[in-house]
Amino acid sequence: MKNTVQTIRKQKEEGDKITMLTAYDYSTARLMDEAGINMLLVGDSLGMVMLGYEDTLAVTMEDMLHHTAAVARGAKEALVVADMPFMSYQTSVYDAVFNAGRLMKEGRCNAVKLEGGASVCPQIKAITEASIPVVAHLGLTPQSVNAFGGFKVQGKSEEAARRLLAEARAAEEAGAFAVVLECVPARLSELITKTIAIPTIGIGAGAGCDGQVLVYQDMLALFTDFKPKFVKHFADAGSVMRAGFAEYIKEVKDGSFPAEEHSFKIDDEVIARLY
Repeated sequence: MKNTVQTIRKQKEEGDKITMLTAYDYSTARLMDEAGINMLLVGDSLGMVMLGYEDTLAVTMEDMLHHTAAVARGAKEALVVADMPFMSYQTSVYDAVFNAGRLMKEGRCNAVKLEGGASVCPQIKAITEASIPVVAHLGLTPQSVNAFGGFKVQGKSEEAARRLLAEARAAEEAGAFAVVLECVPARLSELITKTIAIPTIGIGAGAGCDGQVLVYQDMLALFTDFKPKFVKHFADAGSVMRAGFAEYIKEVKDGSFPAEEHSFKIDDEVIARLY
């Protein structure tokens, strides 16, 4: 069954946990879609895991359009959400609506995600009024990493917790159909989830959220140099891939690949006439 804004909302109402993973290309999107994932996030995290940047700030609209369109072609049932990159919506309400429209029209996504709370509620309202579904993003918002002074858990003090709760309510009132909570204390995320009517999707925000999202390279252990506290390795795909690459190199070098069964034949008479 095709996942839509309405089916995602119904999952919250029925207590059916929502599943979401990042995807950045056609092949991975197809595999996740076939596995039955509810939502695919074309995250601006692609700047780090696909393009090798230090953070998400360098990601452009063209980057997002390119990857979003690829994911959309691979997703038949999953709802595709595209991140709005840094400075594509902060500058003005007009820019926000224009760029969200590009992601939907050219990228063929089903919804957009933007970081921030009360400060971007005018953008959320305008985008939703343009018939583009919006996912809000609160807590640790990576595009604000310089303002935060690093990647830190958000909402730990009473003042900060009250602010997050208020911003979640504001995002809902502005028209967001869901909200991502990143690096938020579990009990606060649970309170926010019970307080607002729209689904919450957690990443490092505990089990009390309506759903969960992870960067797929993290959950498949493709990288071994860093593992965030909130990540669980569900498969060691990195080791399998490295072993496969190493075996390929070995067999090419020793001549065992390609073997006869991997080659095409030609009549001996044809070859003889070529000499």
